[in-house]
Amino acid sequence: MTRGNQRDQDRLKAQKKAAANAKKPKESASSLAKRKEADAEVLRAKQKKKEEEKAAATAAGGGK
Repeated sequence: MTRGNQRDQDRLKAQKKAAANAKKPKESASSLAKRKEADAEVLRAKQKKKEEEKAAATAAGGGK
């Protein structure tokens, strides 16, 4: 259990942290969904590229 001014210091620290978080703009659900879809599209493109490289290496005889 915290004692003395440690409790007050922790309370002030928590208030500062909460105030800092309150200033940050919230991301709307629609923009979040768009961002997730864009991120997923990038990952799908990367995965497709890797698969093509792997297929090319296998076709060239370099695969194990």
